[in-house]
Amino acid sequence: MLKALFTYDYGKDKMKMIEDLGYEVILRDESKVVFEESFRDVDVLVCYNPFSTLDISQMEKLKWIQLSSIGIDQIPKDIVFSKNIIVTNNKGGYSIPMGEWIVLKILEMIKNSREFYEKQKAKIWKMDTSLLELYSKTIGFIGTGTIAVEAAKRLKGFDVKILGVNTNGRDVEYFDKCYKMDNIKEMLSLCDVVVVSIPYTKETHYLLDGSLMDCMKDGVYLVNIARGSVINTSDLIEKIKQGKIKKAALDVFEEEPLPKDNPLWEMDEILLTPHNSWISEKRNQRRFELIYNNMKRYIEKSELINVVDILRGY
Repeated sequence: MLKALFTYDYGKDKMKMIEDLGYEVILRDESKVVFEESFRDVDVLVCYNPFSTLDISQMEKLKWIQLSSIGIDQIPKDIVFSKNIIVTNNKGGYSIPMGEWIVLKILEMIKNSREFYEKQKAKIWKMDTSLLELYSKTIGFIGTGTIAVEAAKRLKGFDVKILGVNTNGRDVEYFDKCYKMDNIKEMLSLCDVVVVSIPYTKETHYLLDGSLMDCMKDGVYLVNIARGSVINTSDLIEKIKQGKIKKAALDVFEEEPLPKDNPLWEMDEILLTPHNSWISEKRNQRRFELIYNNMKRYIEKSELINVVDILRGY
């Protein structure tokens, strides 16, 4: 019988479903889990990020890690790579709520929602004639994965032009045109709104810096739901002060939680949320469905879903 360590409890019925597949299930709290002798012969680890306390190098039989996240930057890649451990992620599991979130934040920015909410609190009745239409605007995505696709699908109803940047410029459904990463400057120059939705890797660290921001239209709107370190925050603040970027909706940050002394908190041009875009009432349902399907495939020796390339970082 294969042995699986879960660091999240999906409920009695669902854990019984895993056991019925033929697994012995060990359940521990991710925030407290440390290595135990019973983990030495664990075959499968199902988790998000227990790696600051759990030393997986001591898990001698560990062959596969199923992550509940899309990103993989939390895993100890040197150990995983040296032990030839398979890693699968939750790609697609949060794409629908995140796609909706992107649409929400674009509309909030161009319709000045924050300003209206502040007027409501102050009981100020004052019309705003500076609102924009989303109709006919050009939306550009840096990264055309499942999150971007779900957002693009929903944005199509607004009669916008949707551009994207990916590694090789391959065509992607719902996108009017995609560019190679080498041509990112050309795409950015055409966009009224830029959405950052690319995986974080060493190659994408500070990808969007001051020089790339200078390629954008004056008064561009920016959304980031990827990782905070894809954007150079200092450069972003400077470009907002200059008016190059009119507003930015940020759900991810270089340091999380965002320190209270970070200037982003105080900037009127920033819509700031606490890494919340992936949340919905269906998140656990979708996450467990993927976990169950993959664990069924693993025990049947079938091909796993969402196998990650550790060297590429996604």
